[in-house]
Amino acid sequence: MSDSVSSDSAELDSTANLTLFQQALAGSQMLFVAFGALVLMPLITGLDPNVALFTAGVGTLLFHFVTKGQVPIFLASSFAFIAPIAYGVQTWGIASTMSGLFAAGVVYMLMSYAVKLKGVGFIHRLLPPVVVGPVIMVIGLGLAPVAVNMALGKTGDASAVLMDQNTAMIISFSALITTLLVSTLAKGIFKLVPIFCGVLVGYVLAFLFGVVDFSVISNAAWLSVPKFVAPEWNWHAVLFMIPVAIAPAVEHVGDILAISNVTGKDYLKKPGLHRTLLGDGVATSAASLFGGPPNTTYSEVTGAVMLTRNFNPKIMWWAAIIAILLAFVGKFGAILQTIPGAVMGGIMMLLFGTIASVGLNTMIRHRVDLSQPRNMCIVSVTLVFGIGGMALGIGSFSLQGVSLCGIVAILLNLLLPRHRL
Repeated sequence: MSDSVSSDSAELDSTANLTLFQQALAGSQMLFVAFGALVLMPLITGLDPNVALFTAGVGTLLFHFVTKGQVPIFLASSFAFIAPIAYGVQTWGIASTMSGLFAAGVVYMLMSYAVKLKGVGFIHRLLPPVVVGPVIMVIGLGLAPVAVNMALGKTGDASAVLMDQNTAMIISFSALITTLLVSTLAKGIFKLVPIFCGVLVGYVLAFLFGVVDFSVISNAAWLSVPKFVAPEWNWHAVLFMIPVAIAPAVEHVGDILAISNVTGKDYLKKPGLHRTLLGDGVATSAASLFGGPPNTTYSEVTGAVMLTRNFNPKIMWWAAIIAILLAFVGKFGAILQTIPGAVMGGIMMLLFGTIASVGLNTMIRHRVDLSQPRNMCIVSVTLVFGIGGMALGIGSFSLQGVSLCGIVAILLNLLLPRHRL
């Protein structure tokens, strides 16, 4: 990017001369933008939302330390890991799942080293759009039944009914419609918080229907230490989770390009993609040490940066500090845990479909030609393996879902001939 573009963007930075209080206020606004998506992920997967707040704050600070405080970015819970974490928690428990997430962070770190040695092209050659696109689609579509079950008042696996179906549908569809309307019609800062608005409307309706249990709030202390969980080494969880890191790592490149375009600075060169990937990896592995979800850059926050012209990375430091402080407010976490499943189901119906759409758009944007047999084979097999629940294993070890289809997609891309069959 040219020096003139960078200088122009610097002139447009609305936070250049802010006081500490004003920076803190701007940071709280950034946290508000990220908040809905930040807490949604742990609530869906069974992790503690207070721990997620803490690890988002710590992860963001670590990212800024690694990248020398140059990139105005906030890191928080990654949606790409929802299905794998939910499966891992159900199969091995939270502690073992955390060992897998620690390994996923190490994958980021190894990729950052490879990028430093080989350049950005290395990732694009190993993980082209024809590989990444269908894997992202599997992440979204594979979760569709969970969203529908919760929207109907059941548990995610439909093993139990939590509330009357008609009541659940009124609540979930109201949350969904609100999110849709805010996403498409809202202006300014409100356009950046559709999930928060949808949850708020759904929660109010759930309260009016009398299906919100407030006993959790009354029993919670005002100040308390989050329920941290240390990882326990589990080879099954590690080998299961490593391939899941593929899609978010590639999306990271797009996020860095987006924030670069917004600020007029080329962060791929300074501090460098290898440093931003390393920051993501360190943040993700650090989160797992406390029982928190993996961290990733948030596009909602990038949108807020574009809207408010808050280009100063120190704004994100304040957002991180506020997140850490909120993590120790016990009542706050208890309120989040009272959100009924039907509300979450309504939001998830849009959220999971959006993830699948991102995968589809990845292939469209890069003009993946599905008339070529090679591309058609990769996409088709990946989708069926991932959505159909194919599982391959030896003895007690097995791979399935996103992990399996990610490996299959990479292998097919490496092995199938590149000329027309």
